[in-house]
Amino acid sequence: MSGLKRIVASLVAPALLLGPVAKSFAQASMPSVIQVDDDGTVHVPAMAVPVSSMLSAEAKAYLTDHLKAMQDPEQLKQVAGVPVFMQGYLAKAKATFAPTMVERQIGGVHVLDYSPREGVLRKNRKRVLINLHGGGFMGCFPGCAELESIPVTAIGKVRVVSVDYRQGPVHVFPAASEDVAAVYRELLKTYPARNIGIYGCSAGGMLTGMATAWFQKHRLPRPGAIGVFCAGLTTSAFGFGGDADYMTAAIGDARAAPDWPADAQLPWTALPYFKGADPKDPTVSPGSSDETLRQFPPTLIISGTRGFELSSAVKTHSRLVALGVKADLHVWEGLFHGFFYNSDIPESLEAYDVMLRFFDGHLGR
Repeated sequence: MSGLKRIVASLVAPALLLGPVAKSFAQASMPSVIQVDDDGTVHVPAMAVPVSSMLSAEAKAYLTDHLKAMQDPEQLKQVAGVPVFMQGYLAKAKATFAPTMVERQIGGVHVLDYSPREGVLRKNRKRVLINLHGGGFMGCFPGCAELESIPVTAIGKVRVVSVDYRQGPVHVFPAASEDVAAVYRELLKTYPARNIGIYGCSAGGMLTGMATAWFQKHRLPRPGAIGVFCAGLTTSAFGFGGDADYMTAAIGDARAAPDWPADAQLPWTALPYFKGADPKDPTVSPGSSDETLRQFPPTLIISGTRGFELSSAVKTHSRLVALGVKADLHVWEGLFHGFFYNSDIPESLEAYDVMLRFFDGHLGR
């Protein structure tokens, strides 16, 4: 037998032998037949999804605790701008990293100004990062702001300015973009645009893209690099759009997809901040305009396989790359929306490292 025939035989024989076993296993393990509609809609039978075997031991426990917390209304309440389930993460981050924080006004906007307790690295003295916190444009300040800023300033040895931008329901678009622009203009007096990075998670990730588009419209110089974390630059009536609207919310956040109105153009119909906003306006939805995206700076996108923003993150990355923008996408297996808020797991430390390497590689010196 020739070498090629031996290779083919070695591959085919096990398949022939296992065929009946595989068929029997499939019949025994599948509780019902998957139904596919004429339009391609797939009806998936109920299933049990275990914690990913690829996670660290710490992350497995974290995911379990997170899913249970998401089902407890008391854990979701905010106390002084900090969701109850985040209180432990914040206490641990402050104890572990202990950065210096000063509340101040920059450009007439309230900010939390962070620096590492050991001081900023020499290479970062002419650099600054602007953080735009998550919270659905309706809260989580200072909770999300601190959890997004403390590890970054401490590990990266870089100044981080977290913006207390205006939110709904009291304020509506473009209030937040105006606040970010005001802080950015003021920092431009000290730092060249190429040395300024902007990033945020969830609503803050969306706002990072919106602010970048706002800068274009108002002829502000392009920042050196941006980070769209726990988010993408597309939206839908059910979330950020794509398969993730239906496939990740349950296993990542223990909830079904929201029951948005059938005729809704955006999830923002339920977010007071976007009342009256035009979904086709690139400063509202940057993903709707190739012309806008084409002018974006180097962009880092971070998500998890259980993040309900995953499809949008993937689509945003592929579109930026197609338009010639330098864009990196990092997706963490088995983890959910905003997973790195808990700095006490190895995967979060990996995420901070990716963030800091990206900014270090793309900001000016």
